[in-house]
This record gives sequence, C-alpha cells and structure tokens, in this order.
Amino acid sequence: MALFYQHNISDTTRLGIWHIAEPETFFNDRVPLQRSITHPHKRLQHLAGRHLLKTLFPDFPYDLIAIADTKKPYLPNEAYHFSISHCGDYAAAIVSSTERVGIDIEIPTCKVEKVKHKFLHADELEAVEGVYAKDNMLPADSPYYRSLTTLWSAKEAVFKWYGEGEVDFSEHIRLSISADLHQENGEINGAFHKNTDIPFVLPYINFPEITLVWLRS
Repeated sequence: MALFYQHNISDTTRLGIWHIAEPETFFNDRVPLQRSITHPHKRLQHLAGRHLLKTLFPDFPYDLIAIADTKKPYLPNEAYHFSISHCGDYAAAIVSSTERVGIDIEIPTCKVEKVKHKFLHADELEAVEGVYAKDNMLPADSPYYRSLTTLWSAKEAVFKWYGEGEVDFSEHIRLSISADLHQENGEINGAFHKNTDIPFVLPYINFPEITLVWLRS
C-alpha cells in the first residue's frame, strides 16, 4: 500500500495522496476502469485516483461517478463532493459529504515560468517578482519556481472547486501574494470573481517532491 499522505480535515471531509508504486493489476482488482484510456501511465493515474476515493471513505460509490460536460467527475446524488488530481507518480483526492471541494498537486519545475502570464494577473506577477528575486540559473526547487508552482496549483484547485468551466485564471481567480509561498505549509487568501465575489482560504503543503493545494467551501 502506498498512501503517501492523509489528512482527516473533519468527520465529513478528508484528503489524501497516493504514491503510485503498484502495477496496474493491483488497481484492476479493486477499481473498475470507467472509460477507455490508452496511455498506460495515465490509466494507472486514473485508477489510483479512483482507488484513493474508496481509501478515504470506504462507502464511496465510485461505480456511480458521472462526467459533466465540463469534464468534471461527480456523483449525481451528491452523496459526496470530490476532486482528483494527478502528476507524475502521484494521485491526490479530497472527498466531502458536506462541502464543495477542489484539490491540485504539481511537481515543481522551472517550466512554470513560461506560462506565468497566462494564469497570474499583472498585479500578482508584479508582487511575486517583487518578493522573489529572479535568476536564470535558479534550480527547479528554488523559492521563486516553488512559489509560482504553488500559485498555479492554487488556481487549479479553485477551478476544480468551481467545476463549471469557462474560468479566466488571471481575472476570475485572484490571490494574495506573500513571502511564505515556498515554505513547507501555509495558507493563501484570495477570492473568486465571476458573477459574484467569493472569498476563500487555500491551505497548501510543499512536500519535497510535490506541491499540494486544496479548497473546501
């Protein structure tokens, strides 16, 4: 068993990360493959994510999972709200019987800088670069790249929490920038600005291998 991390937030909300170290046959014996996935590793990620749902809540009815037009998986009866994320050899999930949820995990990489203008508002970008010195020779796990990764993961978590698609990451999701984003753990304050303004707090954990961010509301 390869449960990398578990956090029981409350009696009704739990999250976990699975480090995928098992062969596909391990999951095939426990989780049905609900759609055709040709890429072997993506299929493994998919199965690990579904298996994690049952690990967090043994009565989770994963055989009832449906896919919305926005490609968000959901339970038609909403017995549980849930969100799944994959990257590399990891799968993460958050499940709640009482709250809408979103989760994201990312592997820190310098490649995130190439897309920073697509997900950060100009004010956020200015704030980040005002706090973290930029150097072309920085390692991938430097505070600068780690912070950009945390912000990207945060916006992905909000997007999954919203679940209805058509979100402009730079305009609709705004985050407060601090000098702590590369630290081991913390919280990000922000707000969702689409149709109405919804404030939120995003907890995050920076593991050595991955960044984890989640939202429940």
